[in-house]
Amino acid sequence: MQIDKLRGQELDQLFEAILSLKDKEECYQFFDDLCTMNEIQSLAQRLEVARMLMDGYTYQRIEKDTGASTATISRVKRCINYGNDGYQMTLDRVHNDKK
Repeated sequence: MQIDKLRGQELDQLFEAILSLKDKEECYQFFDDLCTMNEIQSLAQRLEVARMLMDGYTYQRIEKDTGASTATISRVKRCINYGNDGYQMTLDRVHNDKK
């Protein structure tokens, strides 16, 4: 697991802070302070790219709809295929919560 290389007190603190957020509004407040607008948009874009890849969309359609580069799409696809199933886990949960 590549995340093992990152483990440490600072990352634990970040994750604890994220887990402490109670609702979407608190997420907006926290991430607005924590990240630049471009960083937030990049994170959101990657998640949307993952959703579209898992739904079978082509690179061309994903690039057109999200503005993501083919390099970003390839990186997300690599994570989906060889990563820790984080995208699948969270997107499944979001989808199930909407039901």
